[in-house]
Amino acid sequence: MSAQPFAQPLAEAAGSAAPLAHSLAQPFAQPLAASAASLVQSVDWLAVAPPLIAAVVALGVLVADLFLPEDRKNLLGWISVASLAAAALMLLPLLDGDRATFCLTGTGTGTGTGTGSSTGAARACSYTADHFTLVIQLLVLGGALLAALLSITTLDDDRRRVPPGEFWFLLLSATAGAALLPAARDLATLIVALEVASLPAFALVGIRHGDGRSAEAALKFFLSSVTATAVSLMGVSFVYASTGTLYLTQVAQRLPDTPGQLHTLAQTGVVLTLIGFAFKTAAVPFHFWVPDTYVGAPLPVAAYLSVVGKAVGFSGLILVTVVAFPSYADVWGPALAVLAALTMTVGNVGALRQQATRARSAVRLLAWSSVGQAGYLLVPIAAAGYAKDPQKAIGSTVAYALMYAAVNLGAFAVAAVVGRSRAGNRISDYRGLYATHPVTAPLMAFFLLCLAGLPPGIIGLFAKVTVFSAAVDAGLGWLAVVMAVNVVIALFYYLQWTALLFRAPEGEAVRHRIPAPLTAAITLAGVAGIALSGAPQLVLRFAATGLF
Repeated sequence: MSAQPFAQPLAEAAGSAAPLAHSLAQPFAQPLAASAASLVQSVDWLAVAPPLIAAVVALGVLVADLFLPEDRKNLLGWISVASLAAAALMLLPLLDGDRATFCLTGTGTGTGTGTGSSTGAARACSYTADHFTLVIQLLVLGGALLAALLSITTLDDDRRRVPPGEFWFLLLSATAGAALLPAARDLATLIVALEVASLPAFALVGIRHGDGRSAEAALKFFLSSVTATAVSLMGVSFVYASTGTLYLTQVAQRLPDTPGQLHTLAQTGVVLTLIGFAFKTAAVPFHFWVPDTYVGAPLPVAAYLSVVGKAVGFSGLILVTVVAFPSYADVWGPALAVLAALTMTVGNVGALRQQATRARSAVRLLAWSSVGQAGYLLVPIAAAGYAKDPQKAIGSTVAYALMYAAVNLGAFAVAAVVGRSRAGNRISDYRGLYATHPVTAPLMAFFLLCLAGLPPGIIGLFAKVTVFSAAVDAGLGWLAVVMAVNVVIALFYYLQWTALLFRAPEGEAVRHRIPAPLTAAITLAGVAGIALSGAPQLVLRFAATGLF
């Protein structure tokens, strides 16, 4: 039987079905094509350059460590220092305006990269290089640079127990995460950056082989940080379930309009997220890991954690409170005010109780002092929950953080000098430091007076007055009183340590040569502190103008 009678009708049916299929598929093909096109974005490489340089060099250092002979591995330290300096210099081209990348298309104006302040602010973006980002990245990269200079000397002295390749890889990786975090404008990027900054820090604390104290410190740091991350992730998941978005600006818009059945979930998410970041800032009662971690870690790592680690926690806290959760200011404002009062009080009392003859008492005092300083840093953030102009209050925190970073790293650098000849690094070991190091001792005195807020440390006095004013302007008079009392408490142990520097030494004074990297770190910290003291009003103007 011939197939011809059936073939012709089938061909005609297929021919008529083709236009029909095309017409039916057209409505679906156009949105899919548009969606695919909207996902294609160009990356603003200049905006992401500072953290990217640190991340790329970290990988390069790890690979180079495999091929360099043992006697040439000190080059890795200088490569790391140069990369951090280059990353900091890449902030200069970003000063001309806000830049944003990794943005949702179709929101606001412009394309995926935005280079203007209007376009960057109008869109929901994952990465924004605004003024706040640049100031915190300057603090992070500058602090990491000074910590790297301290580390070069430490690795030369302790090469057998500290592998240089792994050390520099971990330090640069943590710095890349710390530089990424202030630019994060969605909760997912924020958490990822937080973990990239934190995970290498655990290993840095416990990197000394065969040191039980270092391993114990790393374990305490790890457990506390993992707990904080778990709590933060739970809070972020609740916020996402309530609002349907991870972008900070969209979260701020949708939280006030959360449906009634999701209101409790949203409140719980906000509270859990804040608790997680309170761990990261070492706020009381989440501070228990700080003293033992600082004492057990290598001194440059303790210096890094005291400044860069603190900047990570506080910048994240600022982003989630002021940018993402402004509608819950009546919740986080009072909570942070109480945390600030507790943190500064417990920190200063803990520092006051340190015995001068106890081993590692100098580092332990600086650790407790950093807890007290964290309380001062929390005051303006709490005030932002009450103030009509939250940006001005946040500017006080940023200005205080800049001052604290310079002088606290300087104090740790001097502690590294003393630790080279006195392994115990007791406060009593600083007696007569002026006789052995006539330049280093006055600089140490200057750093301590800045932390205390006394002349000639004008920048320290100015920063404390600025924070005090933020509390008074927000109507937090009781918190201003608590801060004033704590400043007086801190004066005692800072002045006691300062006086010890200029007393007659016990026994014959023996001078020791200070290595060049250590000298450079002390000099840079001293120049920064003196320069900031010379023009303190410029610091506040730089820190507070157009943060978001």
